[in-house]
Amino acid sequence: MTIDDIKNICVIGAGNMGHQISVQCAMKGYNTVCTDISAEQLKKAEAFADAYLPGRVAKGKLTEDEAKAARARLRFTNDLADAAKDADYVIEAAVEVLALKRKIFADLDKMAPPHAILATNSSAIVSSKIADVTTRPDKVLNLHFFNPALVMKLVEVVQGPHVSDETCRISMELCTKLDKIAVHVKKEVKGFLLNRIFLRIYEEAQWMLEMDVASVEDIDKACVYGAGHPMGPFTLMDLTGIDLAYTMCKETFMDTGDPADLPRPHLVEHYVKGEYGQKTGKGWYDYTKK
Repeated sequence: MTIDDIKNICVIGAGNMGHQISVQCAMKGYNTVCTDISAEQLKKAEAFADAYLPGRVAKGKLTEDEAKAARARLRFTNDLADAAKDADYVIEAAVEVLALKRKIFADLDKMAPPHAILATNSSAIVSSKIADVTTRPDKVLNLHFFNPALVMKLVEVVQGPHVSDETCRISMELCTKLDKIAVHVKKEVKGFLLNRIFLRIYEEAQWMLEMDVASVEDIDKACVYGAGHPMGPFTLMDLTGIDLAYTMCKETFMDTGDPADLPRPHLVEHYVKGEYGQKTGKGWYDYTKK
């Protein structure tokens, strides 16, 4: 199989990442189906597409014909079998729970054509923990987009020991077709490439908060005005979702058994309160007044 054989893309999950990945695929010429078990989430995703594409026309980023063509290539369904039946490439963007992902990939293996590559967008769960539920482990890998997927250029293509060179090559080429910058992560390591680096920043930032060394605001200011980061670690967590950070910590702890991998008390407090960041109006910061 070559990159030219990829015509149809299935995106599983219509949430924060999935709906944006779907729109990006459709804009770049791929017939794209976005699926989710939540009818409400699908409705929100479709409404986003219907607003975003005309917005790109208004900003001069797309012509009206290009926007209409992209919208015609994009559809939404809550039927996984229907979404996967013609897929050449599948991108799973469900929540970061291993058991759920294994169930999805086991189903996908039966529903998607035998030639289809099955990718997970997971930033924490390596594909070697999923591939064994399929009959095509050589075609199962991590394809990790960054949030917001319509803006961020970087995609990590993670080649575990089971992933074929062909699968990796096609995935790298697909990223280029999607106007992304792909990096080849040659080994499955915790956090992959960029998040492994940022993980140390997150850990130190939360430690300083727990020890009352500095406030959320001042830690973020230090990273922005001292290190030149576009945003501080707490602002970034609010953007990507405190629920995601919490779930990733729990999944890591379940894997390692190391208490140091458990989510920190302040993070747990926000999670329990349902304060997940920008999407709920409150997280490390309060967005309700903006």
